[in-house]
Amino acid sequence: MSYGSQAAKRLADKVIFITGASSGIGQATAREFASAANGQIKLVLSARRLDRLKSLSDELTSSYKNISVYYNVLDVSKIASIPVFIDSLPSEFKEIDILINNAGKAIGVDKVGSIKQDDINDMFQTNVLGMIQVVQSILPGMIERKRGDIVQLGSIAGREPYPGGAIYCATKHSLRAFTSALRKEVVNSPVRIIEIQPGAVETEFSKVRYYGDEKAAKKVYEGGEPLVAEDIAELIVFSCSRRANTVIAETLVFPTCQASPFHYYRGKGN
Repeated sequence: MSYGSQAAKRLADKVIFITGASSGIGQATAREFASAANGQIKLVLSARRLDRLKSLSDELTSSYKNISVYYNVLDVSKIASIPVFIDSLPSEFKEIDILINNAGKAIGVDKVGSIKQDDINDMFQTNVLGMIQVVQSILPGMIERKRGDIVQLGSIAGREPYPGGAIYCATKHSLRAFTSALRKEVVNSPVRIIEIQPGAVETEFSKVRYYGDEKAAKKVYEGGEPLVAEDIAELIVFSCSRRANTVIAETLVFPTCQASPFHYYRGKGN
């Protein structure tokens, strides 16, 4: 996507921290920021899989001569590790300008009454408690420096619950409520709070949800054409490269074959 010179100027030399950067939307967002800023940017990449982070870092540093990349393991479900990770950032990366709170997961499609307790804990630890701790660790610095963007990866599941998604939907409703309250709390500062709410996006999301069953994951998107990670990455970068006085507060985005969690067209031609 072409952003123009103004967007590149607005992003130049900013420090961007992305959680869940080893795949999917997080990985695509790192690439999109690098492209939009013509490599004149600093990226902090975190996730659980160090090998994938290294591969992404190598790709970006070989493609852009001016880019700076720091990467390390961070599992946001381990709440106590989050402040430690942020406090240990090299000095060049400490002043975070843009936070992409992307790490999240859905696990299973069991109905209430038969949901595994470990799955409940994992989703809430990652999608809610970890997300909140990342914001709590980074927001004070943004307030003090009088600048910053916080991008929250929500979901249509945070607007419309669906059967088999009770826990995941509850976590995304929590994220939406937290994000809305946060936006009101920082309204007297220049910090921008942005929430992106995707519908069907084909990444590793469904594979994780179905415990690694690729066939079941593919079936979720069968008959239609879902969005891809790059579609969401473009929206994220577009939102963060607007004029400082412009906040794209909330964006709900579907593929053309979808209108809600219950309306996903599976006919031919989409």
